Amino acid sequence: MTDKLEILNERIFTASRAAVFDAFADPAKLATWWGPHGFTNRIDEFDFRVGGDWRVIMTSSDGTDFANRWTFQEIEPARRMVALHHEPMHVFTLEMTFEEDASGTRLTWRMLFEPTDENRELQKFIRAANEQNFDRLEQVLATGAILT
Repeated sequence: MTDKLEILNERIFTASRAAVFDAFADPAKLATWWGPHGFTNRIDEFDFRVGGDWRVIMTSSDGTDFANRWTFQEIEPARRMVALHHEPMHVFTLEMTFEEDASGTRLTWRMLFEPTDENRELQKFIRAANEQNFDRLEQVLATGAILT
C-alpha cells in the first residue's frame, strides 16, 4: 500500500528475461524503443549503476525536444530496476520488474507520483503511452529492428 499515485502496466514478452532486461540496460537498444509512438531518442549519458545518471533527449514527431534526467536507484540484473525521474516537469519513480513466465518474460512497469491534481490528469494518458512503449519494445525484441 502506498500514498502515491500509481500507474501500473504489464505485458508478457516472448523473449528471455535476460533479453528483455538487456533491451533496457543497453543504451543503443533502449534508444530505439523508449517513449511512445512518434518519439526518437538521443541518450547523452547512461551510467547504468546505482547512483548513476541517465540523460535522454526525447524528440516528438513535431520536432519538440524534451530533456529528461534520471538517477538509477536499484539494479538487480535481469530482475529489477528502479529509477527516479527528475525532470523536465514531473518527479516520479519507475520500477521495472522482469519475471519468468511460461510464455517468456512478464515486464511490470510501476510508476509512483505524488497524488496531485496535475498528476491525476497525467495518469489518464500515461498508461496508454506506456502501452506504446511496450509495443515498440515488443517490435525490437521480435525483429531486432531499429525503430525510427
